[in-house]
Amino acid sequence: MMERKKILFVAEAVTLAHLARPLALAAALEPARFTAQLACADGYEQLLGAGAPPRWRIHSVAPAQFLAALAAGRPVYEVATLRRYVEDDLHLFQQAKPDLVVGDFRLSLSISARRAGLPYVALSNAYWSPYVPQHYPLPDIPLARLRPLALASALFQLARPLAFALHTRPLNRVRRQYGMASLGWGLRRVYTDADRTLYADVAELFPPRDMPASHSYLGPVAWSPPLAPPPWWAELPADVPLVYVTLGSSGQQRLLPLVLQALAPLPVLVAAATAGRAAPPRPPANARIADYLPGELAARRARLVVCNGGSLTSQQALAAGVPVLGIAGNLDQFLNMRGIVAAGAGAVLRADRAGVADLRRACEILLREGAARAAAGVVAQLFQRYDAGASFNAVLRQMLGMPA
Repeated sequence: MMERKKILFVAEAVTLAHLARPLALAAALEPARFTAQLACADGYEQLLGAGAPPRWRIHSVAPAQFLAALAAGRPVYEVATLRRYVEDDLHLFQQAKPDLVVGDFRLSLSISARRAGLPYVALSNAYWSPYVPQHYPLPDIPLARLRPLALASALFQLARPLAFALHTRPLNRVRRQYGMASLGWGLRRVYTDADRTLYADVAELFPPRDMPASHSYLGPVAWSPPLAPPPWWAELPADVPLVYVTLGSSGQQRLLPLVLQALAPLPVLVAAATAGRAAPPRPPANARIADYLPGELAARRARLVVCNGGSLTSQQALAAGVPVLGIAGNLDQFLNMRGIVAAGAGAVLRADRAGVADLRRACEILLREGAARAAAGVVAQLFQRYDAGASFNAVLRQMLGMPA
């Protein structure tokens, strides 16, 4: 009987997506060949569920600290933080004894996995790939709020290469401390350095150029929290259009009341998930609110999904053939929405500029016109060409020298 290989998933759980993808891929492992372990910080215990892999606790920066750094446009990790991460990783490897490590935005694994001699797979999004041509919109940073948008965008394009280079310095400094060569000034290389890099996206939305065999597309990695819908879910009338709203763990909390206000006069019902944050005290009569909702189920029931533009929720919507309104703030969200908007399957608004009137107008257009829904249906068909679980298992077998 073949000995099962131990796969250790290390999630930098600063946002829910970085935990959701490891959980989904751990559940997709071939049980006769692999066994899963999970390492992540505290904070999402209620979402792990009974079927989650055995868990190791590790340290991560607090999500609020991470999001504050993004909002300020400064590097999210300091040298001391990454050095501690590497030490924690190496201690974890001694305890868990994995055969292979899979990381989702745990940048220290670029050092620690190699130091321990372990095969290392990085999960990422294709819009961060060095092999996907990219234009960088101005995110919601202080520059965007202090200058007219056109001027701020021009200044951002001039300053961005230097800003990206500054984000690479902490990891490169720690690499040198461990006797490893610098990865250079390219932020996308720092984000995706691994023995194999797998993108939870489709090539049709984010086309590659000269991508090496060590980088490949998994397709969308679907995950929903293992929670039952709230009692009011079964009471939603089937003949009224539903708008599913969630700004996720990285959206701006102040926006949810504005979205609900924008949707209040429309002939729709609203199912909103707060991602564990405080709910608005006086929601409109057409809104139903829960901490979390099973996103795939909610997307299939909806006519429109309103989110922060992140990949997790937008992929749930597109997999169901439902258009997306992304209210983007950080650069990750803007880059994800660029692919969706280019496909005609949604629209994007700036989180720092979106008012009630803008939100209502965008929702009315996406609800009324059929072009975005038709385009979302085309993307749903593209998604069906990919099997993330099968592709992931094939990569693991190849890296570990196992038969097909």
